Amino acid sequence: MYLIQLLLPLYDNDRQALPKSLFRTVSDELIERFGGLTTYSRAPASGYWLEDDDNTVHDESVVYEVMVDELDREWWAGYRTELERRFRQKALVVRAHSLTLL
Repeated sequence: MYLIQLLLPLYDNDRQALPKSLFRTVSDELIERFGGLTTYSRAPASGYWLEDDDNTVHDESVVYEVMVDELDREWWAGYRTELERRFRQKALVVRAHSLTLL
């Protein structure tokens, strides 16, 4: 089993707030495909990284999670690319963690 996490930005690269409808669409898609979804959206996560070794970049994200039995890397790679287009991002983080239920 795997835990898939999607880090979705609240703002595009021009610091414009992204419409709530984008997030609702992703929620609907994931629930329909995987039968459930957990979102961490109350307190956005703040990310910081260096760009061009000098410029510190800041982003605020929400985390969406789904659990899957099998990891379909090809599907997730395509979905990540589609989300990058929708959310107007150069790159989005979609990560998978191996999961053991206790």
